[in-house]
Amino acid sequence: MEKKSIALTDAEWSVMECLWTRAPRTGRELTEELGETCGWSRSTTLTLLSRLEAKGAVGTESDGKVKTFVPRVSREEAALRETEDLLTRAYRGSLSLMVSTLTKKQTLSREELDELYAILKKAEEDGHA
Repeated sequence: MEKKSIALTDAEWSVMECLWTRAPRTGRELTEELGETCGWSRSTTLTLLSRLEAKGAVGTESDGKVKTFVPRVSREEAALRETEDLLTRAYRGSLSLMVSTLTKKQTLSREELDELYAILKKAEEDGHA
């Protein structure tokens, strides 16, 4: 899967989640699932697929009879883009300010603290300090 920096709307995230869970998927499969989970009509789902295809987030494949949709951007790359945008917009690019804010509002488990320590230790070892 290619690495692309593509901004997704909330609705587009819903479509991408379906594709990241299982792909390829037909328009009919996506329409049925998103109709059940989001209450969307067929035209709403197809419009979103078209927008995602235009952005390069979704591609299509065809066996001559059926057109299927596949993700062209990974969940990790999309999440990284969202995180970078949030960090820039809300925390002036300060990762420490973001972590500080989050830990003031949410209690961290011992396991989460250990994970954070391990991440920081690895960053320091990799020369990011």
